[in-house]
Formats: sequence, structure tokens, C-alpha cells
Amino acid sequence: MVPIALIRHWFLLLLLVVLTGCAGLPQGVQRAHSRALGEVAETRLAAVAAASLGQGQGQQEEGAEPRSGLRLLPAGDQALEARIALVRMAQKSVDAQYYQIADDASGRQFLRELREAGARGVRVRLLVDDLYAGGEDALLAGLAAQPGVQVRLFNPLPARGGSAAGRALLSLHHFERVNRRMHNKLLLADNSFAISGGRNIADAYFERSGGPANFIDMDLLTAGPVVAQMSAVFDDYWNSEQAYPVQSLAAHDAQGEPARLAFDARVREQGAAIELPADDLDELGQVPIGVQLRRGRVALAMAAVRVSADPPHKVAPTAAEGREDGPVMRANLALLQDARSEVFVASPYFVPGERGLQTLRQATAAQVRVSLMTNSLATTDEPLAHFGYARYRQALLDMGVALYELMPQQATREPRESQARESAGSTGSASLGRLHAKLAVVDGRWLSVGSMNMDRRSAHSNTEMALIIDSPALAGQVLALLQAERLPFSYQVRNGGGEGARGLQWVWQDGDRETVLAREPALNWGRRLRLSMLSMVVDEELL
Repeated sequence: MVPIALIRHWFLLLLLVVLTGCAGLPQGVQRAHSRALGEVAETRLAAVAAASLGQGQGQQEEGAEPRSGLRLLPAGDQALEARIALVRMAQKSVDAQYYQIADDASGRQFLRELREAGARGVRVRLLVDDLYAGGEDALLAGLAAQPGVQVRLFNPLPARGGSAAGRALLSLHHFERVNRRMHNKLLLADNSFAISGGRNIADAYFERSGGPANFIDMDLLTAGPVVAQMSAVFDDYWNSEQAYPVQSLAAHDAQGEPARLAFDARVREQGAAIELPADDLDELGQVPIGVQLRRGRVALAMAAVRVSADPPHKVAPTAAEGREDGPVMRANLALLQDARSEVFVASPYFVPGERGLQTLRQATAAQVRVSLMTNSLATTDEPLAHFGYARYRQALLDMGVALYELMPQQATREPRESQARESAGSTGSASLGRLHAKLAVVDGRWLSVGSMNMDRRSAHSNTEMALIIDSPALAGQVLALLQAERLPFSYQVRNGGGEGARGLQWVWQDGDRETVLAREPALNWGRRLRLSMLSMVVDEELL
């Protein structure tokens, strides 16, 4: 029997939809067609890119696949500093594409830098997915009113005001639009350098939120031939019918000069601007990007790279009829299928589906060592997605996959029998944050870094982008970070001899001591009941 509370919930949801009518999107929207600027050779960033790539390109063998320069950005503060430094040095163009730009200190600083770039004659194009842009129409329209700046919203919802959840609720008569989002993250400066990866623009992605609210993520700085490929991807999205100029969506009284002045007041600088010193090294011992840009050369690893990107029309209503994996998911599964010795996957949400499960089953059957790192229930920001992953845990363990779930805190206290019955959130002292990086390392040589989670939403509903890199050096750096910085603070999930989930154990090492939890950390009866109820009405495609 369906619980009365659940029936009431869906009745109220339906009532709200009816009461809001059938609001639609503007028709006949005019979109000026534009492409990446090619005349950038005389810019400072082009000169720095040439100097950074020169030695590596000179060593390239004749007839070999063109190589690009890359650098990992594991530290949140350096990832933000790198973006700001590129925008500040740009002289011709800045193109930015993001799933979310939050109205917080980091988001406002980023938007302020875009305004300043436009004011000095740089052409700025900003493309933002509309889901989390609710309530920001006036802010973004104010940015679009600045000289040299254009702003478009991707796959907008009919309901314009309020929270993401509220707007989604009031737009359910366009459910195929609500559920299909642009999840890409990309910044291009003078078509010479690019930053891509997993980070949105918000405090939590740049280690500015404090404690467990921060996300553990990874970006890539790139220069060379691959940048032109990413520029082409941006252009496809920018010129697509799914991209609406913000002026076509914002209220008339939130545009023009009043909007520009309101924007200036809202993003007014508070405190010192970010500029990291040369001795502020990240986990890999790397100095900040801004420091190297000012010196005229960035230390890059040379490697062959290919871009895998979903097309913008993946979100079109006609695309919702099928449930085929998109190009990015297919590229990542192909990478895993080609493994010969070892696979290490890190994904904040892991709902593999039958195709993903079959890929891993084939790998383990071929004696490939497969390790998976994801969030625990205690660290995830999406409990329902974790519930979807939990359905596959036993099957993954049975085929020999090594499962690791990020702990909410380091285990430092003396283990006791009673702790096996408590939430792991009560054990420890030093918060690590939540996993948000989307990484795959294959055979210590191949590396995938991008925006795609290993789940059904990324496979079928959202658009994604990833870079597939042939570089033992970069693959080794990522593995070292995961094994040295993350695994020691993760539970290893293993079979405990019982049946089903009740037979699983969550184990971690504190020096020579091993602590074993016989029950899933942070799972209590209230949360179990809520997740079970939701699982009855939520399709796995939404996880």
C-alpha cells in the first residue's frame, strides 16, 4: 500500500502545477551567431602558451598525433586563482560554460572579473545552465548589460523565480526539460588556455566553505591543439537552439541601465582579491598558475589528448525517447573495456546500470584489478543517488571490485564495540569534505578527467565533456593523490559473511589498528525509510 503521506505529497505537487498554469518560453528568440576568435596570436596568453609548449612540441616525432600541454589542478584555491588569472590576462576573448555559478563570494568575484574583461574590450560569452540560475535573471541580465558581455541560459525552465527545487516543481509540465541539464564546465581565454573538469563556480568547490561542505575535485589546465577542439564544443552549445539570451527571459524592469547599476552594486568587491604567493604549493608541489603566467611560462606535461563531448541536442525532447548512452559515457566505458591490468575510478555518484556493470564484469573476468572510490552515505550530498549505488554494491563486490567510500572524518579515536552500531560521523576529528572529482585511470597510462558522473543521469539525461589523455605522468599523479590523500581516509567495503547489505562491513585503518563497522555509516531507520519510499517512485534515470 502506498503511504498516505506520499499520496498527499504527489497531490500537492499536482495541484501546484495546475495552479501555475502552463507558462511557456518565449517564441521567436533571436540568437546572434558567433564563433571563437582566431586572431589571437599577438595576445600575451598566446605568447605564454607558445613558450610553455615550445620544448615539448619540438620533441614531437614526425607523423605522431599532435600533443597538447596539461596540468592538473587538484587544489581548490589554485583552481579559482587560475581562472581569475586567465580572465585578467585575456585581451581578445573569454568563453565560459558552467552548470552552476552561485551567488556567493566566488560566484560574484568570477562575474566581476568577466565584467572587467568586457570593460577593457575583451569579448565575453557566458553560457550557464538554467536550473540553478533561478532568481539570478536580474544579476545575469545586469552582467549582459555591461560593455562587451553576452550571457545565455541553457535549456531554461518556464518558471523563472525561486529555488531550483521550486522552479522544477512549477515547470513539471515541461518535465523533459527539467530533467535534462547542461553539466559541462569549461573556461577558454584568448583561445590559448582552457580549464575544464568537475568544478562549478561556487565557494564549496574552491575550499571556501569550510569543513565538510567543501568538495574534493579536479580540473585540468590545457594549452595546445586541444583548446581549439574545446572552443568548437563551446561554439556548438552557444549557437544551439537550447541557448537563450538572458534578455529574452528576464523581466523588462531587470534589464538595461538599471540592471547594470544593480549588478555593479551586487558584485562590489569585498576584501582582498585572490592572488596566491609563489610559495603556496598544491598537493603536487606546483606553484599557482597566476605566478607562472606572469613569469611567461607555465609548466605543462605534454600528451596526446582527445575531447569527448555530448552534443547540445542531447537535452532535446526527442532525445528523451531513447535511453542510449551519450558519447562521453561511451568513451569512458570504451576506455575501461580496453584495460589490461588496472582500473581506478573515482566518481561522487556511481549508478552503473547494466552496461556499466557488464563492462566491469568483463574487466575483472580478465584479471584486471578494478578499484572504485565514491562517497559514503555520510559524505554524499545526494542520498538518493547513494541509494541507487547501494543496489549495486553486492554485485560489485562479488565480481571482485575493491570498493572505497570516503569517510566524513579521519578516524582518530580509540575504536569501541559500541562504535560499530553508531554513525561514522561521530568518529574522528578532521573533516575532509565530499568527493566531487570525476576520474578514471587505466593501466597507469590513460586518464579521463571531466564533468561526467558514472551514473544514469550523466549517461542519458545531462550533457557532459571529458578529456581522454595518454600520459603515464599525469595518470601517475592522479593515482598518487587518490592512494595517498584519499584512500587512507576512506572505508573499504567488504563482505562480512552475512546475506545482502546486512552482511557488508565498512573497514578503515588507523595506523596498525583496524576498525570494523557492521552497519552502514550514517544510516538510521528514519533515513532508510525515506530512501525506501522515494525509491518506489523515482526512476533510476533520475539518480
